[in-house]
Amino acid sequence: MAAPRVVVRSSSQQQPAAVLAAAPAAAPRAVRAPRRALRVAAAGADALAASAAVAAKAPQDVRVVVAGPTGYIGRFVTKELISRGYQVTALSREKAGIKGKMGKEDTQREFAGARVVFGDVTSEASISAAAFDQPADVVVCCLASRTGGKKDSWDIDYQATKNVLDAARKAGAKHFVLLSAICVQRPLLEFQRAKLKLEDELAAAGDITYSIVRPTAFFKSLAGQVKLVQQGKPYVMFGDGNLAACKPISEADLARFMADCISDPSKHNQMLPVGGPGGALTAKQQAQILFRLTGLPEKYISAPVWLFDGIIGVLDALAKVFPNLEDAAEFGRIGRYYATESMLVWDEANARYDADATPEYGVDTLEGFFKKAVTEGLAGQELGDQAVFGVGE
Repeated sequence: MAAPRVVVRSSSQQQPAAVLAAAPAAAPRAVRAPRRALRVAAAGADALAASAAVAAKAPQDVRVVVAGPTGYIGRFVTKELISRGYQVTALSREKAGIKGKMGKEDTQREFAGARVVFGDVTSEASISAAAFDQPADVVVCCLASRTGGKKDSWDIDYQATKNVLDAARKAGAKHFVLLSAICVQRPLLEFQRAKLKLEDELAAAGDITYSIVRPTAFFKSLAGQVKLVQQGKPYVMFGDGNLAACKPISEADLARFMADCISDPSKHNQMLPVGGPGGALTAKQQAQILFRLTGLPEKYISAPVWLFDGIIGVLDALAKVFPNLEDAAEFGRIGRYYATESMLVWDEANARYDADATPEYGVDTLEGFFKKAVTEGLAGQELGDQAVFGVGE
């Protein structure tokens, strides 16, 4: 197989802070704030040196803790790290996987070659006792809320991930690789706000370096209509199907990219948007690939975006009386967001999404994925709790 490639046509990556000179021993109150900034900069420089030393080691000498190893991406990341020879500790729930179908023995079999431990990510003490009872050099966090609901988002995307970060810092870990999402650059949803708050705290920590990975769409998130098209049903899209575009990335390519974040010091203290190879694809273009592969005539149902607005408005009104409907309204907002917002780098200066500025990595293409799905099925691509309106569950 050809080696993964990285293409970056333009870059606005955040660069590591420079080392600043130490301040004099005595100074008036007015300069204490700058002094604190100097200390933070010095701490950041020390952290960069420490993580660079870890990156220079052979994988077999690097201890990596993975939080969220049984999630869709976490599973591939964990196996990639094991295959590279890292000393992997996989921190899992006792009942893991889609809808908790995996027991302890299943998880241990899934990650042969790793030390599998079990803990509760909602408790920092549980994380420390289970995963950091031994020294760790790097932490890779693949935790993500299962539904995108408001409480679930803040419980997992923020608080549980913060628990892992806090435990890692106390244990002396040198580098933290965070799986985030490219959509946090324009936060309109609760899970995006939760992820962004965690990103900010990680970047400001100072005593541990970070690689914040912001992938575009995953292949699985675009697989929901494969079976419908094969059955001769129309492809459902919003508007003319060209409202939004993405550079989808495969789970295997993303896993390789995240593993590279350990051994490549140029990825330390960086915000890293990443998509798959090839140009950006709209929903209409994705559908055309599917129809071509199946040999079926193109048939579409075009749904108006205002349909979301009406549903969201009704659910918001009902949620004031029936609070348990609050998440239903949020799910509507999630659907609308993905129908209208591109999963590409946002150019703030020009107020537009920029496909050329969205880095490309890997070898797997969406067309290749669709071709395999059409001929072999979608085993392993189930969305589970993350299915929208039951499609692809």
